Amino acid sequence: MATALVTGATSGIGAAFAERLASTGWDLVLVARSVDRLDQKAADLEHRYGSSVRVLAADLADPGHCAKVESRLSDPSAPLQLLVNNAGFGTNSTFAAGSIDAEQRQLDVLCRAVLRLTHAAVSGPHGMVARGGGAVVNVSSVAGWVPGGTYSAAKAWVTVFSEGLAAELAGTGVKVVAVCPGMTRTEFHQRGGMDVHAIPHWLWLTADQVAAGALHDLRVGRSLSVPSNRYKVLGAVARHAPRGLVRAVYAKGRPKR
Repeated sequence: MATALVTGATSGIGAAFAERLASTGWDLVLVARSVDRLDQKAADLEHRYGSSVRVLAADLADPGHCAKVESRLSDPSAPLQLLVNNAGFGTNSTFAAGSIDAEQRQLDVLCRAVLRLTHAAVSGPHGMVARGGGAVVNVSSVAGWVPGGTYSAAKAWVTVFSEGLAAELAGTGVKVVAVCPGMTRTEFHQRGGMDVHAIPHWLWLTADQVAAGALHDLRVGRSLSVPSNRYKVLGAVARHAPRGLVRAVYAKGRPKR
C-alpha cells in the first residue's frame, strides 16, 4: 500500500490532505509540532478509514527536527510515494518593525524545510527518482504573485522551485506540483493575528477544496494547481497586470494586522 508524508498535518490544508489520502486507501506519516494533536488525528483516521497512520513530532524551523523528517523520507526500508510540504505560518508585523528571528523562522519553515525535505524524498540511491516514481506536492500561495512582504517572497520561491523541479524531473516518473490557493478557511489567519473580516465571502475556499484540486491536478500531470476558477482569473491578473497597479491594489486591500 502507498504511503504519504504530510507536514503541518493536524489542521487546515494539511489535515484536509491527510483526510483525502486516508479515505482513498493511503497509509500516512503525519508531521506537526504537537504530539497530542498528532496522536488524535492519527487515531481518528485509523478508526474511520483503516489506514496505517504514523506520527512524527517535529518543528521544521529547527534543523535537528527537520533532519529527523529528512531521515524518514530517505529510509530505504519504508519508501514513501508522496510528500506533501504543507507546514507554514505568517508573521504579524511589517518587516521593519518585526523580529528578524521570527522572519528567519518563517523562512526556515516555508523555504528551507521545503528544499531539504524535497531533496530527501527525490534524491539518493533509494529516492523517488532512483525508484522511477513518486510525487511531491508543495503548498504555495497566490500570495507569491503579489508584493506582500516576506511571506509572499517565500511563496514565490516555492512556486518557482516546484515548477523548475517538475521540468527537471520530467521523464523520471516523479511528479511535482505547486499548489497556489487563495484565502482559505483555516487556523492560519487567527494564529497570525490577522483581521480578515473585510474579505468578501466569495473569495474564501475550504481546505478540502484546496486538497481535492491539488490531488486532481497531480493525477493529470499539472505542475501548477490553482484551486477554483476565481483564483485562476485573479492569479492571471496578478501575474500579468502592471506591477505598480498590483502593488497599489494589494496595499489597499491587504488584511489588517
